[in-house]
Amino acid sequence: MRTFKLPSREQAFRSAKWGTAGAIAIQLGAVAAVSGVDHMRKRRTPPTTRFPHLPPQTTQVGANSTTVYTFGRELYDAMLADIRAAKEYVYFECFIVKADETGHEFRDALIEAANRGVQTYVVMDTWGNFNQDPRFRHFPKIENLYSMNFPFVRPGIFTGRPHDKGRDHRKILVVDGHIGYVGGYNIGTLYAHQWRDTHLRIEGPSAWLLENSFIHMWNSYRKQGHPILPDAGAGDWNPDIGAIENTPSRNVYPISALYIGALSRASHYAWITMGYFIPDEPMLEALVLAARRGVDVRILIPEYSNHVYSDWAGRGYYEELLRAGVRIMLYRDAMVHAKTMTIDGKWSTVGTANIDRLSLRGNFEINLDVYDEGFARTMEKVFDVDLTNSRELTLREWTQRPIMARLGERVIGTLAPLF
Repeated sequence: MRTFKLPSREQAFRSAKWGTAGAIAIQLGAVAAVSGVDHMRKRRTPPTTRFPHLPPQTTQVGANSTTVYTFGRELYDAMLADIRAAKEYVYFECFIVKADETGHEFRDALIEAANRGVQTYVVMDTWGNFNQDPRFRHFPKIENLYSMNFPFVRPGIFTGRPHDKGRDHRKILVVDGHIGYVGGYNIGTLYAHQWRDTHLRIEGPSAWLLENSFIHMWNSYRKQGHPILPDAGAGDWNPDIGAIENTPSRNVYPISALYIGALSRASHYAWITMGYFIPDEPMLEALVLAARRGVDVRILIPEYSNHVYSDWAGRGYYEELLRAGVRIMLYRDAMVHAKTMTIDGKWSTVGTANIDRLSLRGNFEINLDVYDEGFARTMEKVFDVDLTNSRELTLREWTQRPIMARLGERVIGTLAPLF
């Protein structure tokens, strides 16, 4: 009779180690493969980078004038004009500022503002700008100019210390307390002409929401010798416009609940645009339940994003969504990077948070939500224009994709919690 000898602890450990190494190698190989295929696709059929877009759309919301921008150069011209017209102070915070012609326009405008006596505060994320000339993100030491690079090393995920968690993925500009900007646009020539994104300008008392958010970030991470910014309070309470912030330093992540809560209340339609779409289980459930009760749920995402592995990480959820009746619209020929949602002609949100783990459970993010029918009509108009540059992914097409694609999705899908 044959007897079986149990493996020793050392053998078991060795097997587990090699098994883990093998799994990681397979995952990395899959990422490399899809990245290589995407590179060849871009060489064979490069994106035209031409896409339809609306001129800036202005809507009055209570005492606030709101303007939606969907083309980068038009947005940048407005931002630069406001910086150049600043009288008292400028707060500028951005995840990526390219060290190119457009980035230098902003850098020069901020320095010029300080030189004419405007109190100028700048926050840039070191990780987001790591591939740029490091000299660019270090501003000159001049009067009235205070700059801070958000830390590169964030060990909080290992140490548990909240203060050391998260990247600063936000894009905020505040001028003199009555003008504010927020949305998906980073700063760079690529984004100025070749990406479809959405940004919101607010002129009025609700600009305080963005000012308050910047002040809290600055005071939490300012360097020794930097001034403390005073929190002046809102002065005006407008329930039609609110700010929702993910703040890793406090272990607070309400934007996911904002999205899910809005989907749960939807009764007619929910139109969503996301640059990166990798839903977790609660988000997936909210989307599926809304579609099953008859809500027209449409998700507009890039057909091919600038991070193709993120595309593949999200594909594992498509079949369940499509079978539930969710419509997936693929934006063509350009990268759509917006993070917006509009529901039932009443409620909308514009901000910096994607539907993925990094945005909803990792980064500093900020969204504005607006409860106003006029603003919702503007967001619907933007969505309608984007649909003219999109194609719909059908369940039949999806279920007929090649077996190798299915295997790649499964392997890369295991990395979804990292994206």
